[in-house]
Amino acid sequence: MSSNGDRVLAAGTGDRRRGKTALFLVACGCAGAAPHWLDPSRSLIPSLTLALVLGGYSLSTTLRGSDASAVPANSTPANDGDGISSPETSLAADPAVIESFASWPKVDVVVAARDEEAVVARLMERLGALRYPADQLTTWIVDDGSEDKTPDLLDELKPQYPNLNVIRRQRNAGGGKSGALNAALAQSSGEWILVLDADGQISEDQLERLIPIAVMGDWSGVQMRKAVTNADTNLLTRVQAMEMAFDALIQQGRLLGGGVSELRGNGQLLRRDVLEACGGFNEDTVTDDLDLSFRFLLQGARTTLLWNPPVREEAVETISALWKQRQRWAEGGLQRFFDYWPGLLSNRLTVGQRRDLACFFLLQYALPVLSFADLVTSALTRTSPVYWPLSIVAFGVSGVAYWRGCRRCSEGPALPQPDPFSLLLGIAYLSHWFFVIPWVTLRMAVLPKRLVWAKTSHRGTEETVKA
Repeated sequence: MSSNGDRVLAAGTGDRRRGKTALFLVACGCAGAAPHWLDPSRSLIPSLTLALVLGGYSLSTTLRGSDASAVPANSTPANDGDGISSPETSLAADPAVIESFASWPKVDVVVAARDEEAVVARLMERLGALRYPADQLTTWIVDDGSEDKTPDLLDELKPQYPNLNVIRRQRNAGGGKSGALNAALAQSSGEWILVLDADGQISEDQLERLIPIAVMGDWSGVQMRKAVTNADTNLLTRVQAMEMAFDALIQQGRLLGGGVSELRGNGQLLRRDVLEACGGFNEDTVTDDLDLSFRFLLQGARTTLLWNPPVREEAVETISALWKQRQRWAEGGLQRFFDYWPGLLSNRLTVGQRRDLACFFLLQYALPVLSFADLVTSALTRTSPVYWPLSIVAFGVSGVAYWRGCRRCSEGPALPQPDPFSLLLGIAYLSHWFFVIPWVTLRMAVLPKRLVWAKTSHRGTEETVKA
């Protein structure tokens, strides 16, 4: 692991992002248009080659099981009914492990809250019910310039919860959500930091199950699977619930294949010393979790994703809210690659990690821009699109990931059943990235950066429990 003196090398500064984005946009545009000028018998060769390489990577990632290294070697993995072992479940459910864990480390639960009147009381109710040594658990809520009743509610809650600390920030204090989290990091002292969103819901035994996994597995960062509480609201929330299972399955598969597992913000448990060695949360990014994933990686810190127990959260319920949220995710995802590319290509990472990141980057970010350039060129030249084999393979493997993810044994809200309609709906839903990524890439290449905390609104949806 790198020392504190390496912080400058690991930290992203955001320098020349517009130029890097423009170069990426031009490269993808040329790659998407070039096959149209090849002989028709050869025009599909680039797409078929990428479909073979990236499709093989995606399928092997999807078919892998959960991360067996997430727990000590002497624990017995449980089977979830789909041939996928869930060792973290067996460890976390074993009372002997909890009873034998004699020295519980100090944990700080940190929440950045802005205009969260609908959920802040429920949040504290859940945190107040946690089974964990009271003298080793502290809650820090950063009121980041709330303009609703959040400040008043926090004042009312403080007498009820002695371990609650409230930090007040002006709304224009700067740094976005990262600035709010850094304010809590500066005042807290726990060995572990559990970051939650204000709508995050965890069960009363969550910490006493999670901490042994993190400590005994020697992880620096542990991300809990995100489970959607309002999946039954409409079709949009339903496919987001499937998407979270899809994402968690892929993350575990990437890690098992020698690749990279990423943090997802809500429900991430972090070792303080590693976080401080990375310089805290980056205030020059719109997605603190994605940025921190790469800085942990470049520090040599090990992170994992656990299927059980999950952290529960609300999915956005409208197309406009989804569009706003996904633009931020896309921008932050691209920012980190542009900020850290020298380190990502260096021998700091293993060959497997570099291969995994390259394949992920091509599928998540390059493919949508390539496909858009392909369609535009096809319309202008009156030729047939050439990248359809790659897109078909990507969507097909996504269907397999949906099917496997939604069939896994899962705690928390019930996952939608992967019937044919749900699978087709989920695959169609993923096409929104083919609009979001090209638009965000164009915007980043043309417009100057403006850091804004575009938070997701919450309305306090409880978990739906089915008999």
